[in-house]
Amino acid sequence: MPPPPLNAVWRKAQRQRLIAERLAIADDARAAASAAIESTLIARFPPGRWPIVAGYWPMRGEFDPLPYLRRVIDAGGAVALPVVTPKAPLAFRLWTPDAPMEVGVWDIPYPAKGAPVTPSALLIPLVGFDAANHRLGNGGGYYDRTLAALTPRPIAIGVGFEVGRLGSIAPATHDQRMDIIITEAGAFNQQTD
Repeated sequence: MPPPPLNAVWRKAQRQRLIAERLAIADDARAAASAAIESTLIARFPPGRWPIVAGYWPMRGEFDPLPYLRRVIDAGGAVALPVVTPKAPLAFRLWTPDAPMEVGVWDIPYPAKGAPVTPSALLIPLVGFDAANHRLGNGGGYYDRTLAALTPRPIAIGVGFEVGRLGSIAPATHDQRMDIIITEAGAFNQQTD
């Protein structure tokens, strides 16, 4: 088997480094950064703006979108969480805080029941990101496959901490750009900001 391309090796090393740095963020700094991200989400994308917002269940120190998603539900919107199927685009099922959950790939909870839904907006976790709105994720390619497959394409909102900012993620041809990236430093839209 040939060795992985240099780009893949570099990205894997960056991913490991950035996750370790993210996990090392002190609790008070994480709370302040998370509050700033949620405040920007609320200001830019008021809960109830879209019929269905898809989020994610946080892992390994990711920004926790669940408080924002609860606000979406309280405002009359619907929330979906992803269901991971290996090597396929993500499917999304409606979620509420009292929904029965199962545990799937990477021990991530997902709604146990429900028909697939198509979200209008996706909150997508960032491991790393760059000024061109490219996202370095956890390495499975799930969000790239999903964004490429969904028609119409939902707005892609990358959310994460400034510790993940890179000069470039060294994007591959399959990498999908985020429409906007939100960190504790604010909102960044490559096309207009």
